[in-house]
Amino acid sequence: QVQLVESGGGLVQAGGSLRLSCAASGSIFSINAMGWFRQAPGKQRELVARITSGGGTNYADSVKGRFTISRDNAKNTVYLQMNSLKPEDSAVYYCYFQRYYSVSASFGDYWGQGTQVTVSS
Repeated sequence: QVQLVESGGGLVQAGGSLRLSCAASGSIFSINAMGWFRQAPGKQRELVARITSGGGTNYADSVKGRFTISRDNAKNTVYLQMNSLKPEDSAVYYCYFQRYYSVSASFGDYWGQGTQVTVSS
């Protein structure tokens, strides 16, 4: 099992910045990828950014050039630096870790509890 604890959400004015952190503990090995999703009221959860074990990254088109995902392997932590925030970025942000289970050749996704980001206009 993997336990995830998020921090860094809050209220910010449009154009401001926030940095989200997600610290993992537990069975932290064979991690295939980690990243951030978000869900706004009445909308589906969507991928914001993802980073693989090899360091490859991908971003939602809506955040490219404004958000940066990074990780600190020594701290088992993934970060999301969010700059030039817009009101439409307001949502609950969830971090996730994807672990690979070699015995069953399958993946397991673990989720944080979510942190609210609110961007005022």
